[in-house]
Amino acid sequence: MIKQWLQKNLKGDPVLWGIVLMFSLISVAVVYSATGTLAYKKMEGNTEYFLFKHSFLILVGLGFMWAAHKIDYRYYAKLSLVALVISAPLLLFTYFYGSNINEASRWITIPVINQTFQPSDLAKLALISFLASMLSRRQQEMGKNEDVWADIKKILLPIFGWTIGICALIALTNTSTALLLFLTCLLLMFIGRVPIKYLAAVVIVGGIVGGGALAAGQRLDTAISRVEDFMDPNETAFQLEQSYIAIATGGVVGKGPGNSDQRDILPHPYSDFIYAIILEEYGLLGGIAVLFLYLALLYRGLVTVSNSYGAFGGLLSAGLSFSLVIQAMVNMGVAVGLGPITGLPLPLLSMGGTSLIFTGISLGIILSVSRGDSKLKDAAVGAPVNDVSPVNVPVNA
Repeated sequence: MIKQWLQKNLKGDPVLWGIVLMFSLISVAVVYSATGTLAYKKMEGNTEYFLFKHSFLILVGLGFMWAAHKIDYRYYAKLSLVALVISAPLLLFTYFYGSNINEASRWITIPVINQTFQPSDLAKLALISFLASMLSRRQQEMGKNEDVWADIKKILLPIFGWTIGICALIALTNTSTALLLFLTCLLLMFIGRVPIKYLAAVVIVGGIVGGGALAAGQRLDTAISRVEDFMDPNETAFQLEQSYIAIATGGVVGKGPGNSDQRDILPHPYSDFIYAIILEEYGLLGGIAVLFLYLALLYRGLVTVSNSYGAFGGLLSAGLSFSLVIQAMVNMGVAVGLGPITGLPLPLLSMGGTSLIFTGISLGIILSVSRGDSKLKDAAVGAPVNDVSPVNVPVNA
């Protein structure tokens, strides 16, 4: 009965479902350990408060993931432009009136429930979906119109305009997220066969507009100073120094769950530097296991791309997979000293609210692609289709 229920309700790639569940269990254990000092300061030592809160948010994220995977992924093409139009004014509102948390105004506090919301999460998901939709249209129309300028004006200019505009709005308050999103969009355009000369133009214009946004948001000096501190061999930032101590004392097998010492000293051990706590408590072996899970997540996302029947599903799955895994690699790289310090959380593991929800939605969309295309494949070979009617989806060369 359990097997039948799982087959009926959890569609899509079963390996990806298993990877997400493993991440969820690891996240609960590590966040519970890393929030000890935070609980002592804010909740009078009630460590169970953050355990229950984080576990609840993980369940909410899994719920959104399940709901997103039940929706036909082709509907996200229609929703992407609406989400972009909504996210742009929200980003501006965040810049002028956002809640200041940890010396950064990246959040909007939702009244009544008193929960913070980061509009950049919505904008990131919307922009990747929009790019996948527009690039898939370009694949279908490529070669049909001999007028190159018409192709640029109709499809490429909206892609370039929204990419530069949304990334610039995010850069007003969050440099690292804007830069990673811009790089992900460039990668998606490259996969979507946008000519290199156009990509070079986007990089130049994006660099100029992005630099202006950093200056307007008073983030340029912060970004430059962090890069200079990283390049200076004679100075080590306090956060990075404490992260090194956590990694060094963890050794190969670690100190064991809940035995971290650096969680009491390291700033934000439950979010930005949670990977250092993983290395301290679970050692090099635990760190490699987490890295392997992210690589497995990327692999399953690319398997979904290779099995996709339509250009939109493949590009959508590729964009979301790269977005999650690149952010994870940057976070882990910062923790071990391979990059300048950023404020990026570790997807699926760090404590958070809306980040867990939008990560769940992203993974649900990838599962929806694998679920929907498997249905189309069954329909193509004459197998019965249970809950999705076969539709005509263009097959790309």
